[in-house]
Amino acid sequence: MLHRPGEPLALEDVAEPAAAAGHMLLRVRACAVCRTDLHIVDGELEHPKLPLIPGHQVVGETEDGRRVGVPWLGWTDGTCRFCVSGRENLCDRARFTGYDVDGGYAEWCVADERYVFDLPDGVGDADVAPLLCAGLIGYRALRLAGDGERLGLYGFGSSAHIVAQVARWQGRRVFAFTRQGDEDAQSFALSLGAEWAGSDAPPEELDAAIIFAPVGALIPRALAAVAKGGVVVCAGIHMSDIPSFAYELLWGERVLRSVANLTRRDREELLALAPQVPVRTHVETFPLEQGNKALAKLRAGGAMGSLVLVP
Repeated sequence: MLHRPGEPLALEDVAEPAAAAGHMLLRVRACAVCRTDLHIVDGELEHPKLPLIPGHQVVGETEDGRRVGVPWLGWTDGTCRFCVSGRENLCDRARFTGYDVDGGYAEWCVADERYVFDLPDGVGDADVAPLLCAGLIGYRALRLAGDGERLGLYGFGSSAHIVAQVARWQGRRVFAFTRQGDEDAQSFALSLGAEWAGSDAPPEELDAAIIFAPVGALIPRALAAVAKGGVVVCAGIHMSDIPSFAYELLWGERVLRSVANLTRRDREELLALAPQVPVRTHVETFPLEQGNKALAKLRAGGAMGSLVLVP
């Protein structure tokens, strides 16, 4: 439970939540840890519900034994101009799991049944959990990056390690960007099919780049790395300030855009695609009571792949 941003989570016994009409009570089987959780806990995303149970990559079990997923997008009004035009991810009144409503760092959670979905068989709870945000946001960012062959991934963490597998399956060439001297992350990227991994300029121009690391200074670097007509996609919900840069970096019909949240269409497409690739998530599990330890490891940049809490 988060009582105040900037403080550690507190392990508490709370009453089992009650499901209102149109909602489902779920027993949590696993919940992957996301950098967004870290932004909320560290106070970089303002105005969360307090007290708050974080977590929005939830694998849960219904009362009748179905295994389902609960993602970041937890509710929309369904009537605004964004919702009716197929852009529910931009709904002004949207509510988000583990931010506006309690999430999955718990033994039980409640979710709007419209945004709960069945999960495929044959994949373990901890292995499928990272697909519910790291995979979904990464897939949406990949789709918005266009069809370019040479793809740069800046920040090789949970999302990038999933996106790299999808991109390679699509026939793209992957170039992975890591922190200076992070040989473990570079080796990890190469093991997943990246043909180059490093922290300097890539060996050739890119057609597109996706920035997963929350570092605004990477944007001018990515723009300088993409060819004319290239696309740079910012996939995070929070980023440090972007430094000023010369218009020349953007000129040449380069495109800079962000990705916001996700839609139910993203979920349907990724879950249909993942078994074809097949996507293999690399996970490290922690017992639920070690949530602070998992967040600390993510904060320190020590995660290879995804971190998952298991009640």
